[in-house]
Amino acid sequence: MSLVAAPPSSLTLDLPPALATPPGAGAVADGAGARAIGRGAAEGLFCGPTPVLVAHAGLTARRLGLEAPARVAHLLDVLELFVFVRPARFCAPTPTGLAIALGLDEPVGAVAQAEALRAVAGRLLGELMAADYPDLEAALTLNGTLTRAGWSWGERIDQALRAGLEAAGRGVRDRREPGTGLDVWNRLSEWEEVAPRGEAGSHPVDSESARIRLDHMLKGLGLDEARPTQSDYAAEAAFAFSPRDHKDQPRALLAEAGTGTGKTLGYLAPAALWAERNHGTVWVSTYTRALQRQIAREGLALPDHEGQTRRRVVVRKGRENYLCLLNLQEMVQQAQLGAGDVVGLGLTARWAGACADGDMTGGDFPAWLPGLYAGPAAHQPTPANLVDRRGECIHAACAHYRRCFVEKTVRAARHADVVIANHALVMVQAAFDGARAARHPTTDSETAALKRIVFDEGHHLFEAADSAFSSSLSGQEAAELRRWIRGPETRARRGRGLEQRLGDLIGDDGAARKALGDVLAAATRLPGEGAQGRILRGSESGAPTGPVEVFLAAALDQLRARADPRGGSEDQGMECAARPAIPDLITAAAKAAEALAAVEAPLLALSRHLEDVLTEEAETLDGGARARIEGALRGLDRRARMTLPSWRAMLNDLASGDGGGDFGGDPDFVDWLSAESAFGRLSDVSLRRHWVDPTQPLEATVIRPSHGVLVTSATLTDPDFGEDPFHLARLRSATGRLETPVRTLKVESPFDYASQSKVIVVTDVPRDDPRRTAAAMRALFLASGGGALGLFTAIRRLKAVYGLLGPELGRAGLPLYAQHIDPLDVGALVDVFRTERDSCLLGTDAIRDGVDVPGRSLRLLVFDRVPWPRPDLLHRARRERFARADASGGGRTYDDALARGRMAQAFGRLIRRADDKGVFVMLDAACPTRLFGGLPPGVEVERMELAEAVATLSRFLGPEDHRTSV
Repeated sequence: MSLVAAPPSSLTLDLPPALATPPGAGAVADGAGARAIGRGAAEGLFCGPTPVLVAHAGLTARRLGLEAPARVAHLLDVLELFVFVRPARFCAPTPTGLAIALGLDEPVGAVAQAEALRAVAGRLLGELMAADYPDLEAALTLNGTLTRAGWSWGERIDQALRAGLEAAGRGVRDRREPGTGLDVWNRLSEWEEVAPRGEAGSHPVDSESARIRLDHMLKGLGLDEARPTQSDYAAEAAFAFSPRDHKDQPRALLAEAGTGTGKTLGYLAPAALWAERNHGTVWVSTYTRALQRQIAREGLALPDHEGQTRRRVVVRKGRENYLCLLNLQEMVQQAQLGAGDVVGLGLTARWAGACADGDMTGGDFPAWLPGLYAGPAAHQPTPANLVDRRGECIHAACAHYRRCFVEKTVRAARHADVVIANHALVMVQAAFDGARAARHPTTDSETAALKRIVFDEGHHLFEAADSAFSSSLSGQEAAELRRWIRGPETRARRGRGLEQRLGDLIGDDGAARKALGDVLAAATRLPGEGAQGRILRGSESGAPTGPVEVFLAAALDQLRARADPRGGSEDQGMECAARPAIPDLITAAAKAAEALAAVEAPLLALSRHLEDVLTEEAETLDGGARARIEGALRGLDRRARMTLPSWRAMLNDLASGDGGGDFGGDPDFVDWLSAESAFGRLSDVSLRRHWVDPTQPLEATVIRPSHGVLVTSATLTDPDFGEDPFHLARLRSATGRLETPVRTLKVESPFDYASQSKVIVVTDVPRDDPRRTAAAMRALFLASGGGALGLFTAIRRLKAVYGLLGPELGRAGLPLYAQHIDPLDVGALVDVFRTERDSCLLGTDAIRDGVDVPGRSLRLLVFDRVPWPRPDLLHRARRERFARADASGGGRTYDDALARGRMAQAFGRLIRRADDKGVFVMLDAACPTRLFGGLPPGVEVERMELAEAVATLSRFLGPEDHRTSV
């Protein structure tokens, strides 16, 4: 049966040829059929001038060895058509992803993909021709604007929409709505204020009630009943939702639930029950966006009271994740004047009108959209350009305040039963709100509801706390502070400075006006335009200007004198201890601290003035004015009471020789200097301070103030760190210091790992030879027929292996994708890998943590070497601290525990369902057997040479798991 399904017109016949370029082959499909073509012919089609259909022009160009193209008339990217026709709908950004999104069979091989691509285009145009397609007039108006901007799809979409209007009986005359169609902000619904929810109650949740609720939820999903282990897990999880007996002593539970237990519904059952009984909110915190989406989906199983399911489960992220309508409006205005991508912004506006909540990072925004074509970064409709990443929000003074996605989400979260957040948001918000509440007890903080918390992916709590409670004074961070204060100082950049945001709030108050003037003047001493060149390249870009730039340049001098470059050259990054500091660095640190103090003092004065306004004018302020002042205060306080004091403390300690655990006075901290690299060159210099044990602030700001905490994961225990398997989990989750002993629970996976999986250590592949590593991965990937994930502990080795591996797999028809190489973010790469069942993917730890690929799309996982922790200054300090907490003593046990946990997490990616089969391969012959101690019971480790491993893999997976065609 042909894939092409003609829409109700001859539009399919008018479609240009479709080009598919999987590795190692190319194909074209046109009116004469589909056929394979060579690389030269594919390059000729892609480069024009004849119109051609593609899927992801940027990725197609890379496959052909070309630079990413600008948007041109002859390239019709079907992904752009998909975004227009089905805004806010999921699609993996490949021909296969498009075909599956439209309900077609998975096309295997270049010819089938080219044929499918043309079929998809025809079907999408056919949807626009249907009489019941929503908002035909609005779509026609927007398409007219995009057509005038040169969009290659414009004419064909115009024909399809007019056919749809005719089919709907509305005639073929021009039915465009007034305007351009870009002003989506005028068509969004407004939020409404509702009364506060009030303090949550303290009614307990008993185990039997949790079991019953779990059964109801499963039946709501069409499942018969809970598995015994899942029901037991829900019953035990109820403990975290019982009332606490003493202040600062929450009901704490550490619960390891093996893969397949069903822990998400297991803890949502008692969580939903507690929220209903107590009219409160349970916060569920994750480490990865993928798990947030999964929990949100499973949250739909919560009983629907009067159609309010969406309100009962809300995904809450930091405001830097949500589309800012004011930023979108400003970019649209600039684009209409010729300084921007009208087409990309139009498609983004199309998404904004249909999206669930405006989330641009992990929600339903197609993250691959801005990367389809090349263009100036400042003009691309990316999250970096469209979210409020710099704290410049003007809150109630914004014309779009009543339609703001962030404000809608915050208000929904205040009345939700379950809020799904991430570890970083929970920690930072709790620390900030806690500090503000100590000064202003009547402050209505969002995290006042943080009474019941579930930390899923609890094995990442330590890393999340490490990031949340650290300090970093870098050139980029200091320049962003200057821009936040003064606004953009060149025409090429957008933004709003303090004077724009606060000028009318402080009115004619003389002291406040003086403080504003002082901070604007003091900010000129912070790094400005061109600071990166002055700091990193010295005289060729001009001498550093201002005390902070001078300090960072001196830090770079110390790094060059003392650091061992991470990758053999300084362009790979450097780090060294901050102490003992060179004389120039000590002098520069003191002057930089003085400059920051000159910024901090007037910011505090402005903050105190706005606090006085809230207090003295409380009876006359309307809700909008109060919200605007409180929003401004959050921005001022975050910088004046948290960021700047932490920077000054580091600098003063460095100047005086005190502070910091590394040759300093405070053993709780480690200070060091680092130089970061990007694209093969140094990009920034930093002075960093981290807690040796970041669970100390985690305990103080999050754990102790809560009433109940559940920390859960598939990998919490460690059999070899101390006598108790939960010993390390207690230390790294902050629960071990509670006076009331934390409860523990371990629920085994229901999967038969002994028969569903194999673990192999290959003994004859040299560690430091990329050619041999690439050859080994090639043989293994071919033996599995794809569905393979290669994990690397260093980006440079990943890139070296990719260059050798790609052509070989391409000749076998196996698509190969790679993090840090393909123009796709991690989420999109995983989506492609999940969708294309026989593809292969190379990545680092971000891929390992974000992969959730059940089924045969992941059947082989290969580590290039043992994922030991990097032995940097911070890790060495922690190894000493945690070695003392281990009953067996010695730093090796801590290193082993971290590596063992990473390997167990990676292994857990393989088997996600009862019918999965998978093979875990370690190419590092020196991998100790003890590092496999975290794997499930029954899994045996086999050591063998590569040839035997390939044969074993092939026999184990069996012919049904191999590709059926190429």
